[in-house]
Amino acid sequence: MTGAGSGTGRHGTGGRHGTGDGTGAAADAHAGTHPGSRPATSAPPESEPGAAPPPPHPVRVLVAEDQLSVRAGLVLILRGAHGIEVAGEAGDGEEAVRLARELRPDIVLMDVQMPRLDGVSATARITGEQLADVLVLTTFDLDEYVFGALRAGASGFLLKDSEASQVVDAVRTVAHGDGIIAPAVTRRLIAEFARTGGTGRTPLPGSAPGAHPGLHELTPREQDVLRCLGQGLSNAESALRLGLAEATVKTHVSRLLGKLGLRSRTQAAVLAQESGLTGG
Repeated sequence: MTGAGSGTGRHGTGGRHGTGDGTGAAADAHAGTHPGSRPATSAPPESEPGAAPPPPHPVRVLVAEDQLSVRAGLVLILRGAHGIEVAGEAGDGEEAVRLARELRPDIVLMDVQMPRLDGVSATARITGEQLADVLVLTTFDLDEYVFGALRAGASGFLLKDSEASQVVDAVRTVAHGDGIIAPAVTRRLIAEFARTGGTGRTPLPGSAPGAHPGLHELTPREQDVLRCLGQGLSNAESALRLGLAEATVKTHVSRLLGKLGLRSRTQAAVLAQESGLTGG
């Protein structure tokens, strides 16, 4: 699979459970449940209007979060959603990498601040080995952890106070092959990321304005798709704009990521901004 995402399931079995303190939808979902128990049958979280539909095959998710109650809440939310399976749970970054190698989930839901190995470093290892797509969780909408996670190849990020339906929709969106960034800050984040180069950190490979040699290797259609990514469009929206099938757009995304040496479509969006392809 590429950093752009995959909806195909992998094989493996689940992990452990636990409790503790936490906040947000995950903690709300966990309240009143017995530690480590499966939730009682209930209605799954309703999706946001226009959200990605449930995938045709179950999406296997590894939940990596050191706060026990938050992790248990996330597991509760995901297990109550149609078409999503919890492949396992990790309480630190080292365990997240190990379980990603062992279980080969489709997506790792990763907290950026964890013991032993932080979420950014764990994300870099997981995406570098093409083990899974990574969707990161953060407390703040714009900070160095978010920048670091995107540079490490994460497919996007969510705020920890996101509603249960937003968590489910984000997992489905990434599984569908699209990137996801908390809606309230999508364009602001990409613009700030491109302007500052990620708070002064090392830029994306060759991402100084006009400097990436791989841009010259892109076909005109791949450049069109890259421009759409830079404007924050999904695969479906890009297909509609360009008059292509969505599957064709996915193919172009995979090819341009390979040519540019990038790990995720979100990195490609930043490169498009930095290279002036979006006209902004």
